[in-house]
Amino acid sequence: MDNVGPPSSGPGRPQRSLTGIVVYCGSYRIQFIDVAIVMSRPPPDPLYILRGSGASVNTLHFSCGEDGPPLLYSGSGKGAIHVWNLTTRRAEHVLESHAGNSVIWLHTFKNSRSRFISQGRDMRVCMWEMSEDRSTVTDSLLTGSVGFCQCSLLETQPGAALLAHPTEHMEEVSVVEMRSWTPVCTLKPDSKLGMLMCMKMWQADSGPVLCAGYEDGSLVLWDVSHRRPLSCLKAHPEPVMCLDIDVCKQKGISGCSEKILQSWTLDNQQNLQMYDSVQMTNPGVSQLRVRADGKILATAGWDNSIRVFGWKKLKPLAVLQHHTDMVNSVAFSDHQDPPQRLLAAGSKDQRISVWSIYSQS
Repeated sequence: MDNVGPPSSGPGRPQRSLTGIVVYCGSYRIQFIDVAIVMSRPPPDPLYILRGSGASVNTLHFSCGEDGPPLLYSGSGKGAIHVWNLTTRRAEHVLESHAGNSVIWLHTFKNSRSRFISQGRDMRVCMWEMSEDRSTVTDSLLTGSVGFCQCSLLETQPGAALLAHPTEHMEEVSVVEMRSWTPVCTLKPDSKLGMLMCMKMWQADSGPVLCAGYEDGSLVLWDVSHRRPLSCLKAHPEPVMCLDIDVCKQKGISGCSEKILQSWTLDNQQNLQMYDSVQMTNPGVSQLRVRADGKILATAGWDNSIRVFGWKKLKPLAVLQHHTDMVNSVAFSDHQDPPQRLLAAGSKDQRISVWSIYSQS
């Protein structure tokens, strides 16, 4: 075997390369890769940090319409709702809500930035009307639920929407028409799947459907109009903590207290089927979101980190680190200009980190 070492190098003498260190030992060439050199791009730092929530940040929601500055709504563990102006990076409104109980979900309406809805652990869902000088609760619904399952809103047409919410019966979903809080249906599994953990409602070709995650690790797809289950999938060995759906691709993703993220698809018969999975370094996901363009997925980790994956193949892209405690929520902005779309994360450390990762994806 020919000696592959350069003539000027002595036996075992290290040589520097572009990607690390090369050691020649007799006729063998051993290369030690420097991972820091090979990495093409380090994770970005936050654009900025929003402080002043005064408690754990439980939920986030962007509203980036054309009729004003981009806004970010946040709900805290002590009942405060902050409306952040992302141009000035300051809170325009701070609303005390839900009798000081945790705010666990917020949502605005497509055609009206002055109206939004909040869900708290005081068993109420509240409708808000917001103006420059004051914000008031115009209506509310007593749900009976003291759990952590977030509501899901589906705007069926301008001025009309369906709201799915948990009830006092831990395994049930109730769907109401929002104009009058008129009950539409109650969805309850026949088998014992345990507590309702999370859900997402959307408009399918056949009508509104809802995917619910349960305590035993099952996902159930419901036909809302006909009040019946379409399919059931045992996706996790532990309770389903969070889920999201890419309606265009008919593909969803769910997470639990373990290290596995599980993606799944819907076939033409609306059957849930396992698709792909990815294992994270540390267990536990509070929330996950697929960006509207279907390119990337972000997760809120129990290990204080935000993870970003390619949505097509669940390829890990970045681990964003800033927070000193559990990340509770992640949200993508709905800005019309793609490079202006941001990622926000809310944490138990009372801070909100805002990131620009469009160029990184």
